[in-house]
Amino acid sequence: MVDIKMVVTDLDGTLYNSKGESNGLDLDTLHLLAKKGVPRVIATGRSLWSAEAVIPANFPIDYLVFSSGAGVMRWSTKEILHSRALSAYQVRGIIDELCSHDVDFMVHEPIPHNHCFLYRASGKENPDFKRRIEHYRQYCRPLVTGVEFESEATQLLAVLPNDVDWFSELKAHFPAVKVIRTTSPMDGTSIWMEIFPEDVSKASGIAWLCNLLAISAENVMAVGNDFNDVDMLDFAGKSFVVANAHPDLQRAYPVVFSNDSCGFSHAVQLVFSV
Repeated sequence: MVDIKMVVTDLDGTLYNSKGESNGLDLDTLHLLAKKGVPRVIATGRSLWSAEAVIPANFPIDYLVFSSGAGVMRWSTKEILHSRALSAYQVRGIIDELCSHDVDFMVHEPIPHNHCFLYRASGKENPDFKRRIEHYRQYCRPLVTGVEFESEATQLLAVLPNDVDWFSELKAHFPAVKVIRTTSPMDGTSIWMEIFPEDVSKASGIAWLCNLLAISAENVMAVGNDFNDVDMLDFAGKSFVVANAHPDLQRAYPVVFSNDSCGFSHAVQLVFSV
């Protein structure tokens, strides 16, 4: 039996139920892990601003890996321990490439203000892209093209139709950075192509924490539900997906109960026999 010394979970669709709320049993499980001295980590694609909007300040976790691993926070003190960004030079190249393919995308400011972004609209019909702009209306503005971009960025995010082949074709144009596929949390269908520095992923954020806490990857347990969790699931010594995960992920990893049936607690029970 592997000795698990860190437990990591995705947030939306995994720890949180379909209403975006925590389950009572899962909260009890998080408290139980604290009594066992096991660090509890949420690893989410949400920005820090977005995560703090839905996670209570006193939520029973020790660390937050946010923006798909671009940042790490100690939850008790709200101290940002680690952050990464694309250079202005990298951002310019990515913008040029995305524009050449006429896709809709956003350029997010460096942490901790990466909920703020510039956006470039192609003019094509893209309801999910428009919906995200409206959701963040007070934090975003159009990207001025033809002017050299001179700032770092946490990430770029392109909103694509649900076409995996198109995603893969476009991804091939970005060999020097990290490209992550995420299912849109807004319409549950569109593909969000998230572009980060080459060494950024949920796994890299967790690896940074492991180094801080002197914990080996084989002693990490992870639970997820979407494609942006794959790096994390592959990194951890013990991994599970909830029953509401994409069928492709259910075929690749052990499956526990759904997020509406306390799948996180089910996974912990299987590993810790509690």
